[in-house]
Amino acid sequence: MDISSSSAASAPSPEVDLRLEQHRRELTGYCYRMLGSAFDADDAVQETMVRAWRSFDQFEGRASLRSWLHRIATNVCLDMLEGRARRARPMDLGPVGSAENPVLDTLPEATWILPIPDGRALAASCDPAELVSSRQRIRLAFVAALQRLPPRQRAVLLLKDVLSWEAAEIAELLGMTVASVNSALQRARATLGQEEKTDLHDPLNEAQQSLLARYVEAFVRQDIDALISLLREDATWSMPPYRLWLRGRPSVRAWLLKVGAGCKGSRLVATVANGSPALGQYRPSGSGGSFEPWAIQVIEMSGGEIVGVCSFLDAQQLFPLFGLPLRPEP
Repeated sequence: MDISSSSAASAPSPEVDLRLEQHRRELTGYCYRMLGSAFDADDAVQETMVRAWRSFDQFEGRASLRSWLHRIATNVCLDMLEGRARRARPMDLGPVGSAENPVLDTLPEATWILPIPDGRALAASCDPAELVSSRQRIRLAFVAALQRLPPRQRAVLLLKDVLSWEAAEIAELLGMTVASVNSALQRARATLGQEEKTDLHDPLNEAQQSLLARYVEAFVRQDIDALISLLREDATWSMPPYRLWLRGRPSVRAWLLKVGAGCKGSRLVATVANGSPALGQYRPSGSGGSFEPWAIQVIEMSGGEIVGVCSFLDAQQLFPLFGLPLRPEP
């Protein structure tokens, strides 16, 4: 949607458009963390831009434009979250499943944390340490943990720890006292403190590149033993929109032996999602060498092993988000 299409004749200048657009990527990352969906985040950012455009003549410069936009975005996200159930990962919704007797029920799209390409959510940075920190803060596990927080507590944590706002600024925005902001922040940090951090480097270091290449080779050949050897003993395997999730090498191995034949010969295209390496999977779909978009696989690594593979199966919606064609290149 064109911002200017919703504005009056006395709208701000094109220079204002440019100033607002310079903040779009950071706003998208913030709204994604708040909402857990790249598509919801895009909607929230667009609404933020429209509101900013319409009220730009009231922006008096007492705060930075960045802060002013994040104030608007926070209110938009809180409005969107009102009355909604939290998004989650399969392992957040129920006990580990069984590969021998799998229950393959699906849940609606609004149930799930959805992946996001790094390029849509992370502002460019010349500081490698800052970039790694930013990537840690869009990991699937981190975003899922955020969704367990009440929306206002979620906003407190992000405004303080990600955007470095002062407690007094947060209190003013959210209509809280400074003491209640600090209390909410302490509770939020405690909730997130148990989340395991994965190994993130930009670009992937040599060991990670080798691990990913071996995974791709083993997956395409459906060499189950080789693939399982790359997983940590307690690695997780999940496939939204299926509720089913698995933990541990034996369970993943049993699952792959049951269903893996359909993925043999897949084409895998490298991308990035949520601070982690990811793969667009095209699965063989019949005679004539045709392929169909099947999944975005997010590969989480730690200590030289794969600790989690999450395959998002809503390929028709997700492939365009990641700039992947619905048919692989010949």
